[in-house]
Amino acid sequence: MIALPPEAWDALALSLRVSLVATVAALPPALWVAHLLARGRFRGRWLLDAAVHLPLVLPPVVTGYALLLLFSRSGPLGAVLEPLGLGLAFRWTGAALAAGIMAFPLIVRAIRLAIEAVDPKLEEAAATLGASRWKVWRTVTLPLIAPGLLAGATLGFAKAFGEFGATITFVASIPGETRTLPSAIYAFLQVPGAEPALAGLVAIAVAVAVGAVLVSNWLAPKVAARIAGR
Repeated sequence: MIALPPEAWDALALSLRVSLVATVAALPPALWVAHLLARGRFRGRWLLDAAVHLPLVLPPVVTGYALLLLFSRSGPLGAVLEPLGLGLAFRWTGAALAAGIMAFPLIVRAIRLAIEAVDPKLEEAAATLGASRWKVWRTVTLPLIAPGLLAGATLGFAKAFGEFGATITFVASIPGETRTLPSAIYAFLQVPGAEPALAGLVAIAVAVAVGAVLVSNWLAPKVAARIAGR
């Protein structure tokens, strides 16, 4: 077992919680948006596509600063949420929001590719047999894109787990409250003699990242195999 100080284990536990919440919260809207982009034909589709991928090309600190402007006590959304006890700035829930936004494009892309790979004739055939739109989606489309959903969730979790720039800008690095694993790594970099703990945290981060890539690569061929009926 890796010897880490208690604050490092706290950061790891918080990162796991933040990543899980971010991924679960991002999946339903990501599925909806992916379906719109894959099958929708409407004006402004390119604009939605660009907006979805914006977090990937913007510096993460810009995303974090935008969230801070929106959800701070004086921000338009924060002024509404704070009196209700639902404030996000400088809280772990805000870290989950920032991580979810940064992971959202990766989740959407994986699901969109899976939906685009499904032959629409399969759905049309089910509809001609009297199946409702919901039943077609539940019994035909969803099983076919399930590996894509899992791949998107895996990549999204890994991205959320490693998110640093947007998170530290929006919620800072408060020990026990908002200090995630990447923030803890940065903090230990500033402490002389903390190399053993730093090496342990880096090893955990690398293991999670590599594991996510391996799982995603393992699931990707199953999308094609499932659709090809093999």
